[in-house]
Amino acid sequence: FIATNLDEVTHLTDAQEWAGNGSMVGAMRGCTGKEPRLVGKPDPFMIKYLEEKYGIPSRKRICMVGDRLNTDIRFGVENGLQSCLVLSGVTKPEQLNDPNITLPDVYADDINDFFS
Repeated sequence: FIATNLDEVTHLTDAQEWAGNGSMVGAMRGCTGKEPRLVGKPDPFMIKYLEEKYGIPSRKRICMVGDRLNTDIRFGVENGLQSCLVLSGVTKPEQLNDPNITLPDVYADDINDFFS
């Protein structure tokens, strides 16, 4: 089976946290005993496709911007991209002190920081 992501939670609004796609993937793993083919972050499937389609000469010319350390930032770092974490989503500033996480190259408080 194919999974687009393994996100534990998803946010419909700032006040609503729901079970993410990863919880359904876990249920499918348990029922089938099989592992999914992951095609979303952090798997390199997507970046390989984009590289070929657009003839990107260097992955360092791409910056992965996202709010999740375990998918967005990990995708950037593991695939040789620049990475920028925005702190307006899932990841909280105090999580950046954890020595076991994949750190971004840079971070911003909010995606709107790019436009100011």
